[in-house]
Amino acid sequence: MIRDLDRLLAPPTPTAALALEAVSRWSSAVLVDHGIRSWAWARLRAEALGLDHDPELLFVAAMLHDLGVTPAFDAHEMAFESAGGAAAWLFAAGAGWPAARRERAREVIERHMWLSVDPALDPEGHLLEVATSLDVSGVAPELWDAETLRAVTRRHPRRDFAAQFAGCIHAQARRKPGTPAARLDASQRIAEGGRVWDDILA
Repeated sequence: MIRDLDRLLAPPTPTAALALEAVSRWSSAVLVDHGIRSWAWARLRAEALGLDHDPELLFVAAMLHDLGVTPAFDAHEMAFESAGGAAAWLFAAGAGWPAARRERAREVIERHMWLSVDPALDPEGHLLEVATSLDVSGVAPELWDAETLRAVTRRHPRRDFAAQFAGCIHAQARRKPGTPAARLDASQRIAEGGRVWDDILA
């Protein structure tokens, strides 16, 4: 059943809306739409699992998780998820979040590149990991309602996301061969995800 998309996609708080403004300023439109879709998939999965989580923290992490591949935030030696986590820590500090919650923003973003995240350890990290795995690599689309997947993606289209993101990850892998980006680049899962999404949206 297709959800109320306006309600599903809206930032849950004013601070969350500022995270959307930040990613819109520093990322390509394709990456912005990826962040919004990832938020939607994460929220829907949380609802399906009945998983208690912090919506504001999750939204901020979903918006900022790929800042580390953008020209303004790409660190020379640091893994892109760690660079994105550092940027999120600074955003959270500016938003007045206490120190422990700033660390949570960093952790959630760093952990989205783990192979899996235990929801008992980190519910927001788990939700962002499964959501980005769906959006990037087409992992387990059957866990979501197909009509809702299509409806959200009509609102925030993929366009050339697979090609653009594969290029970003390949650049990260070439310069930082010891990071999770190199594993993702070698796996060819971004291209496979593009094919999965072509089938979903056909």
